[in-house]
Amino acid sequence: MNILGISGYYHDSAAALIRDGVIVAAAQEERFTRKKHDAGFPEQAIEFCLSHAGVGLEEVDFVAFYDKPFLKFERLLETYLAFAPRGFKSFNMAIPVWLREKLFQKDLLRKKFQDFDAAFDWQNKLLFAEHHLSHAASAFFPSPFEDAVVLTMDGVGEWATTSVAQGHGHHLEVTKEIHFPHSLGLLYSAFTYYLGFKVNDGEYKVMGMAPYGEPKYADLIREHLIDLKDDGSFHLNMDYFNYCTGLTMTNDRFADLFGGPRRDPAEPPQQRHMDLARSVQDVLEDAVLALVRHLHEKTG
Repeated sequence: MNILGISGYYHDSAAALIRDGVIVAAAQEERFTRKKHDAGFPEQAIEFCLSHAGVGLEEVDFVAFYDKPFLKFERLLETYLAFAPRGFKSFNMAIPVWLREKLFQKDLLRKKFQDFDAAFDWQNKLLFAEHHLSHAASAFFPSPFEDAVVLTMDGVGEWATTSVAQGHGHHLEVTKEIHFPHSLGLLYSAFTYYLGFKVNDGEYKVMGMAPYGEPKYADLIREHLIDLKDDGSFHLNMDYFNYCTGLTMTNDRFADLFGGPRRDPAEPPQQRHMDLARSVQDVLEDAVLALVRHLHEKTG
């Protein structure tokens, strides 16, 4: 059985071809377009995977997309409703794009794929998996383990930001979730933004800055930004964040808490910025280790 997996329209578009459970080919679109984090339809990555595997699209049994656009749209609407009337400017910008492109992404994908093969059964062979299940599958199924607990953490999928899945043989089931807006990934991205870097790109730079700083602000983060429980579960104080309804990750209250405005990207980082990077790194590590230790205690 040949299964083509694709991601696209968010960041780092890619494709992978699986034959009878074995990864035959995988590539990111940016390797062909030379556009960093290319978010477009992964046309060249798909062509490479099919060519490398020596198969045509007619030999592919299923095409799988990495998340469910309708669930993501539900989260967008419910979030704006919960925070209304705040966020109308952001809502007014986002909704037309969703209605024009993302809400009907299955039709958009089908049209793109028809360029490869108009006769392919896109109605029945194009499948959508939930975002965190896709993450968990990419970790569990290539692993050597017959049984495993899988912990997934990112910014946000459809609703989930942190999830636990149980894997056994060919089966994988998500059993617990923490939902948006409470997210370790978005906490880290908020600091990425505040430190003057681009979200979904500069997080690596924040991680790289951390060893050059001291965790001087870690207690401030724990006291004001995140309520971290012994089992690793957590709750963010949304009074300091703007990503639910605004066009920025953080707000003025966040800036006041840490002693000044967001770093100008044109200015070099100062020691204070390195201390902030170290501080959020330490808090993130505490949260992740607490989650892992709790799961280990509960499941072995």
